[in-house]
Amino acid sequence: MAVPTVPILSIIVPVKDEEDAIAPFVARAGAVLDALDDPAAKAWEILFIDDGSSDATLAAIIIANQADPRIRAISFSRNFGKEPALSAGLDFAQGAAVIPIDVDLQDPPEVIGEMIKAWRAGHEVVYGVRRNRASDSLPKRLTADLYYRAHNRLSHDKIPEHAGDFRLLDRKVVDVIKAMPERNRFMKGLFAWSGFKQTAVEYDRVERSVGTTKFRYWKLWTLALDGITSASTAPLRIWSYIGVIVALLSFLYALYIIVSTIITGVDAPGYASLMTAVLFFGGLQLISLGVLGEYVGRILVETKQRPLYVVRETFGID
Repeated sequence: MAVPTVPILSIIVPVKDEEDAIAPFVARAGAVLDALDDPAAKAWEILFIDDGSSDATLAAIIIANQADPRIRAISFSRNFGKEPALSAGLDFAQGAAVIPIDVDLQDPPEVIGEMIKAWRAGHEVVYGVRRNRASDSLPKRLTADLYYRAHNRLSHDKIPEHAGDFRLLDRKVVDVIKAMPERNRFMKGLFAWSGFKQTAVEYDRVERSVGTTKFRYWKLWTLALDGITSASTAPLRIWSYIGVIVALLSFLYALYIIVSTIITGVDAPGYASLMTAVLFFGGLQLISLGVLGEYVGRILVETKQRPLYVVRETFGID
């Protein structure tokens, strides 16, 4: 059977400063893809998105491309972040099925075979669920659990718990996500919003074998904020309710002071109680402004209509 020139399967891999991880990933993932039981899926490509690396990551990808033209790359003009890198991968991927995966091999490429079987059975989205997160630290596991629960409570677009970006997307799903014009992107939320027939494949997540993670807690925090604010307006509604409750309590307290003054006379004003009230309401207002500012900032980004990313050069892509 002749292998089609257009790949059936596209593996998209966002990378930043991962020069030592490129060769091990290509060797392992390539061997897995060549050994797939599905003959059509042997027509594959691995598309790296170099997100403004400052080391020899791009050089390592070029070496891999020279050895195997199925290894392709997009190089950004600077660092734009993982969500824009994933979006670029979806834009340039040619396959009938697209699989985002990290280069660190914590998500094993061997799971791809199970994903393809589920895809052939009629599922348009096959997401990987981490059965074991022992490789993550305890604080990261706890905060991840808390985030998934908070997101799913606040948003109509439910994200499967312990599911990352590692998943198979049918071309129909990819085309839907590519058509979305927003700049503030939370890809897990977009995958959930798109709908279609979805199923899970479980796997054990292992320790990173090469390099160190680029996702620090501050980046994870900002990603969590992006996820909640892009998928739900519930925080605004919650603070509206809090404002109504506080205003009602303030009115009742003011009524109590008026009645108390009429009955018992005017008391000397207390400094402590005055400062407590001022600080409480001032803090409440600042928090409310902060929540509102998160949404206003995202409106500003959307109105600028700037591109998600800028491609400096490509390798192996016509």
